Amino acid sequence: MRQLLLWFTVLLLAGCASLGGPDPLRVTLAGVESLPGQGMEVRMAVKLRLQNPNETPVQFNGAAVSLEVRGMDFASGVSDATGTVPRFGETVITVPVTVSAFAVLRQVLSLAGGNATPTLDFVARGKLADGSLGGSRFESRGSFELPTGVAGAARP
Repeated sequence: MRQLLLWFTVLLLAGCASLGGPDPLRVTLAGVESLPGQGMEVRMAVKLRLQNPNETPVQFNGAAVSLEVRGMDFASGVSDATGTVPRFGETVITVPVTVSAFAVLRQVLSLAGGNATPTLDFVARGKLADGSLGGSRFESRGSFELPTGVAGAARP
């Protein structure tokens, strides 16, 4: 009886170890477009590409994102977008974000202060509500080149 219980326990543990959970969604920054602003705010539409590396579709019902440029907070936004990322598929959602006049001023002063480089690094962090406790968190890093002459023109 003891040996049977031991074998049952081993089989149960082996079965649980092989189950594993689904892989997390991969979320990357797909693009940024300008939106009409209000007052001193700048508005942009951030496009997020959601990729599902799993055998089952994943439903989502909301997103939040914040952008950091050159190590400084830059923009944030939320969306109540809902949809489904198909199994082994992808979809793009749009999250409107707001950039405060203060954030724009900090970036301009930093560029004018001689800290300009031809490449600007960014980090997009956020959460995709997928029905699980806390949702799926993501982080996407990248960089983009300033147009020719912008970095040099900002230097005194």
